[in-house]
Amino acid sequence: MSRRAAVAATNPLAAQAGLDLVHGGGTAVDAAIAAMTVSFATEPGIVSPMAGAYVAVWPVDGDPVVVDGNVEMPGRGMPSEAFGRGVREIHTDYGGGITVGAGHGSVATPGAFAAFELAHERYGGAPWRELMAPAIRALRTGFPVGAAAASYLQLVHDSLFGWDEQTRAAVTGPGGGPARAGDLLVLPDLADSLEQVASQGATVLYSGDLGAALVADMRDRGGLITRDDLTAYEAVIRPALTSTFGDWTVATNPPPSIGGPVLTALLRLLADRPGGAADARALIEVQRAVLGYRISTIDPVPDLAVAGRELLDTIEAHGLAGLPTSASTAHVSVMDSDGLACAITASAGYGSGATVPGTGLMLNNSLGEPELNRRGLHALSPGTRLASNMAPTVAAHRDGERLAIGTPGADRITTALMQVLGRHCQGGEGLQEAIDAPRLHVHHLPDGSVRVEYEADPGLAAQVEASGLPGVEHDRHAMFFGGVGAAVTSSDGALAAAADPRREAATALG
Repeated sequence: MSRRAAVAATNPLAAQAGLDLVHGGGTAVDAAIAAMTVSFATEPGIVSPMAGAYVAVWPVDGDPVVVDGNVEMPGRGMPSEAFGRGVREIHTDYGGGITVGAGHGSVATPGAFAAFELAHERYGGAPWRELMAPAIRALRTGFPVGAAAASYLQLVHDSLFGWDEQTRAAVTGPGGGPARAGDLLVLPDLADSLEQVASQGATVLYSGDLGAALVADMRDRGGLITRDDLTAYEAVIRPALTSTFGDWTVATNPPPSIGGPVLTALLRLLADRPGGAADARALIEVQRAVLGYRISTIDPVPDLAVAGRELLDTIEAHGLAGLPTSASTAHVSVMDSDGLACAITASAGYGSGATVPGTGLMLNNSLGEPELNRRGLHALSPGTRLASNMAPTVAAHRDGERLAIGTPGADRITTALMQVLGRHCQGGEGLQEAIDAPRLHVHHLPDGSVRVEYEADPGLAAQVEASGLPGVEHDRHAMFFGGVGAAVTSSDGALAAAADPRREAATALG
């Protein structure tokens, strides 16, 4: 009997690409990489191939791991005067209004394809070229712009993506304005670049022609990435950060990622609350403490690995009382019928607005994201992995059920997953029901104040008011609160997938 799979992805093209890979002999890891590569191709502005990514894998017979392909601070060999420059400050209306750094000085060394290649070598089954083929085909024949990408482009088309001629052309629709949902885009330069990745592997982005083109563009337009940065980059396989949550073992992104430790802390503290994720008061209390701790104690320090472990040690020793108070991503989840689980989260930040000439490769703005650079612009030493909110997660129930789950959503990643996993793993709600339920997020503002962002729901509104914190009500199923995608296999081998109504998403099963 051929292998089957459940796929949750960003759009129907990506979900179908994953399913086709499994039907062609690939594994869940192959499927997740193929689906994410399609997302890179068909979600312009949301994510791109020059992103960072984490690949969480729970092998059929083995311990869970995470392949770290996060972005790094560049600048090896650059003179000191090159740092602190090359960044455009851009204000957008996204998320109620944010200011980000764009331009070539905001670009970090990408790692997504290095992680994909390493994960494929260890856990894949299909030829590498086949993983790239669906994305290449979509770019050459044309793909419809999705609602999430169109919504983002309406807000940032001119401010963020309008200053670079090639970027502007790639995200402009047939009417001359920002591409709208349903507009058909054809991107042959990006297709050519992915053809090189397909034939030469990820090395072409680091020591090959595409890497050389990136370095030349950095040199010509004030960026920091050098040839030494690219040749030194390596994806790293790390043991997953695991914890017990009821009858579940949850495995997620370990330090130096921040997303995994923060999610683990949220879940551990939530487990001590009788109402769990269904109790808004508990959500507010736990989120306020953990996210406040992150901002005050973790984000400013140079060693994120040590800081992440200290957070978990504090939770273990003192619980909630031990904690002081004070952008653009894509996710794919796949389970195959062998029991292999894979979750990939990738991020290019809000986008730098820059495209490497002649390649179609839009560049990340990870150095320009304020929440990932709380120590200041270009404060890290070259070669340092940046902080990350990403937390792709795989989990196993003691009766044999397995789950792959994750979400985009910047600093809402951990709080969205906290609420869905709390409802499903602790509260026993169905997976789709847990994803659909209204969410809240405790928002720590730059001025030190705190407010609760929440989705329209009478029960939530009342409990937010009772908390004494100011609240901001959003529409029900607002994109602000992420886009959880999950795939699961039951103890008897039945497969299922669930996707979030907050973002255009799709599932495929078969």
